[in-house]
Amino acid sequence: SGEDSLVYDYASPIDAPIKSAYARRHRLEKVDPNAAFSEAVEPIVYWVDPGAPEPVKTALIEGALWWNQAFEAAGYINGFQVKVLPEDVDPMDVRYNVIQWVHRSTRGWSYGSSVRDPRTQEILKGHVTLGSLRVRQDYLIAEGLIAPYGEGDSIDEAKAKLSEFALARIRQLSAHEVGHTLGIAHNFAASADGRASVMDYPHPLVTLDDSGEIVLEGAYDVGIGDWDKRAVIWGYQDFPDGTSASEGREAIMRETLASGLRYVADEHARIGNRSSAGPVHPAGSLWDNGSDPVAELNRLMALRKVVLGNFSERAIQPGRSMAILEDVLVPAYLMHRYQVQAAATVLGGQTFTYAMRGDGQTTMQRVSAKEQRAALSAMLATLEPEALTLSDAVVSLIPPRPPQSGVSRELFPRHTGYVFDPMAAAGTAAKITLAQLLDHKRAARMNSQQLADPGLPSFADMLSIVINDRWPEARDARLVAIERMVQVLLVDELASLLAHKAAAPQVRADALDALLKIQKRAERTRDRSLAGNAHMQFIARRIASHLDDPAVFEGGDLTVPPGSPI
Repeated sequence: SGEDSLVYDYASPIDAPIKSAYARRHRLEKVDPNAAFSEAVEPIVYWVDPGAPEPVKTALIEGALWWNQAFEAAGYINGFQVKVLPEDVDPMDVRYNVIQWVHRSTRGWSYGSSVRDPRTQEILKGHVTLGSLRVRQDYLIAEGLIAPYGEGDSIDEAKAKLSEFALARIRQLSAHEVGHTLGIAHNFAASADGRASVMDYPHPLVTLDDSGEIVLEGAYDVGIGDWDKRAVIWGYQDFPDGTSASEGREAIMRETLASGLRYVADEHARIGNRSSAGPVHPAGSLWDNGSDPVAELNRLMALRKVVLGNFSERAIQPGRSMAILEDVLVPAYLMHRYQVQAAATVLGGQTFTYAMRGDGQTTMQRVSAKEQRAALSAMLATLEPEALTLSDAVVSLIPPRPPQSGVSRELFPRHTGYVFDPMAAAGTAAKITLAQLLDHKRAARMNSQQLADPGLPSFADMLSIVINDRWPEARDARLVAIERMVQVLLVDELASLLAHKAAAPQVRADALDALLKIQKRAERTRDRSLAGNAHMQFIARRIASHLDDPAVFEGGDLTVPPGSPI
């Protein structure tokens, strides 16, 4: 996998392609290739950094060893092994495949890289780099989910429960990065196929029991997945003498297709510059769960309501600064952020395959109008003031940060100086949803899909619903204040879309039409309160300012705390 695996042969026959790709793989051969199961001539051995502390070191070993299940499925007996690197061995030594534990100033991505023969893509050395702060972030997430430090609760029992949650993630992370060094790419459809691969990015599958208590057990899967086994069987099978390896791999691929396992690659799942077309496949997202992204978003929002309802000083250990409650609150409050992105793929969405002519796969199918309406409804529910409001009980617990504790990017932004700002926190969650609803690539796809099928919604159809949904009847003052903030953010996102030079002309036209409708509504609306009238004037003037000179328009300054990696 990867562009650097491509080979160009300009002397190939005129009726054959110039470009071909080599699979990245370690050299692995059976002692007896004719046997269904055989020892390897030389097994693949990975060596774990002896500097990794316990119990992390054991978790790294256990997770990496899951790959032996895949090699057993390919017919190897102990073909994949994991050991602790001897103290006197340099981890950079090309003879050793290494899982290295490193320290960084912030939590960052882990990497599975390799040294390869450029002529054949044979892997000479696999090298995994795992950041030490990842396990601490997982521990923090668990603290926010269950707030375990209550009166009368055993601190030791709480720590054990949190540690097991975090270590379960580290086992999976170890397996994931080792998978890359075996030559296996991400598969972001695996979570939609029952967690079929360690090569997806897993979101903790946290549930509620019958009594409404939060359950962490099973949050992360254990063992190698069915997709991983198929990948190893295809890439590492040692075929019997007299058997065509090419024909054998074609047969393996047909079996994999028949199994129903799906595959969505990096460039079709990620949000941002790496995405060549924007996420569109409802099964291909990062940090999501379940086969139905909309149903999972609704489930996760219900779970989030329970988590935030339980949130209290019990989320931090006795003796810790109360200010660090915010550190724990951020991932709990934004726990739905990734599933929002997954649900958004349904809007203008298409299921597709990387079909080859004659292999029987369906190339593309549009998501139904009913499913798209359900996705929009679920996403708009995340913008409801009730979903964005933090209780006074929680807000009053978080004081300004004491000296020496510092302010990091991991915290919510503030308009209130050093005092915790619940309105800004709500704004970050709203921005996550609005950014997905008003993505210019998604908008263009919605317009395109309606041209092909008039029964499917256009971007203008969606905007009409969004605008009407954001001007409800007046309610509780705090809810109204949040609603007004969301209205401003909506205007800013539409203004940004209108000014986006890469957006399709019709998409920019739709954004302009929406802004003019909002401006007209704001100009004719008379509120009973001074604040309400001021807000409407601000909305109208803000839109007018942008329309007069889009180049000088400045949006809001709410920065969403970083999410990935978790």
